[in-house]
Amino acid sequence: MESAKAFLRSLVGDDRFWIAEIFFIVLFTALASWLVGRFILQLQARAERTVNPWDDALANSMNPPASILIWLLGLSFAASRTAATTGSELLTWLADKPRAVGFVVVITWFGLRFAKEVERNLADPRYMRKPIDATTVRAIGKLVRASIMITAALVIMQRLGYSVSGVLAMGGIGGLAIGFAAKDLLANFFGGLMIYLDRPFKVGDWVRSPDQEIEGTVEDIGWRLTRIRTFDKRPLYIPNGTFTQISVENPSRMLNRRIYETIGIRYEDAHLMETVVGEVRRMLEQHPEIDTNQTLIVNFNSFAPSSLDFFIYTFTKTTEWVRYHEIKQDVLLKILKIIEAQGASCAFPTSTLHISELPELAIADRSAGARGPVGA
Repeated sequence: MESAKAFLRSLVGDDRFWIAEIFFIVLFTALASWLVGRFILQLQARAERTVNPWDDALANSMNPPASILIWLLGLSFAASRTAATTGSELLTWLADKPRAVGFVVVITWFGLRFAKEVERNLADPRYMRKPIDATTVRAIGKLVRASIMITAALVIMQRLGYSVSGVLAMGGIGGLAIGFAAKDLLANFFGGLMIYLDRPFKVGDWVRSPDQEIEGTVEDIGWRLTRIRTFDKRPLYIPNGTFTQISVENPSRMLNRRIYETIGIRYEDAHLMETVVGEVRRMLEQHPEIDTNQTLIVNFNSFAPSSLDFFIYTFTKTTEWVRYHEIKQDVLLKILKIIEAQGASCAFPTSTLHISELPELAIADRSAGARGPVGA
C-alpha cells in the first residue's frame, strides 16, 4: 500500500496527490455500489424461488438503500480526506454531521421498506397457507412504521446536539394542550384503535348502519378515517370516532340468508291449501341450496281480504348476494308450478259488491201492494 502511494505521488506530485486519492475513493465507491447491486439482484432471484415471506421482504428492501449507504460512506470519507488536506471547516462539518444523519435516514428507509414488504407478504396467499387478516396486518404495520419513524427522529435530534430528554419533557407538557385542542382528532385515533382491537369489520367486508346512511364495502381503515365504497361506487369517508356512537351491521359475517315470503291463493281453492302447503314444504326440504339445519316453516297463515295466505320461512346455504337472489327466484318459480299443478291459482286483489235489492224494484213492489190483487 505504501509503495503504491509512493508510486502515485511520483506520478502526480505531492500537491495533487489528494486529488488522485479522491478520484480513487469515488471510483472504488462506484465499483462497490455496482457489486452490491449485482449481489442484491442475485439474492432477490434466489429468494423468489422460496415461499418464505421474510427473505423476499429482506431482499426487496435492500435496494436502493444499500447502494445509497455505500455512496454516503464513500462521499463522506472523500469529504473528510479533502478537509484534512485543505483545512476547510465546511467540509469537516459535512464529513461528520450529514454522514451521521444520513446513516440514520438510510437505515430508517430500509426499516420502513422492510416493514411494508413484510406487511404485504403476510397477507399474500402465495407466501402464507393461511394469510393473516389484512386489517390486523395493516394495524401492526402502521404501528411498526410509526415506531421506526419516532425512534429515527429522536436519534437524529440527538446526533444534531438537541437534548432528547428535554424534548420528551416538553412533549409531555404540550401533550395536554394538544389533547384539548385536538380532541376530535384523538377521538378518531382511539376510534380507529377500537376498530383494530374489537374488529367489528375488516377490509373487504360489507357493512351498514341502521342509525346513519352508511352502507358499502370497507376499502381502508386508517387511524383517522375509514373509507367505504358505496354500491353506486362513490367513496364514503367516515371519521373513526363515529363508529363509537352508532350501531354497525356486518352482513359479510352472515351464516345464511333468509327467504321470507307470503303467497296467496283464491278462496275457491281453499280445499287445495293443505296439499299446496305440503308440496311446497317437500320441495324446500329437497332443494340442494336450502339449509335444512336452520328453521324451515311453511304454513297457512291468514284469511286476507281477497286471498288465503300461506308463508315460507327458510334459509339458503349461501350468503353471496347475487347467488341468493338466483336461489330465491328458483324457489318462487317452483312454488308457482306447484300451485298450478294442483289446479289452484294465485289470488289477486278483487272486490265483490252485494246489493240486496235495487231501489226501483222496491218502490214498484210497494206500489203493487197498495193497489191490491189484479181483478179485485
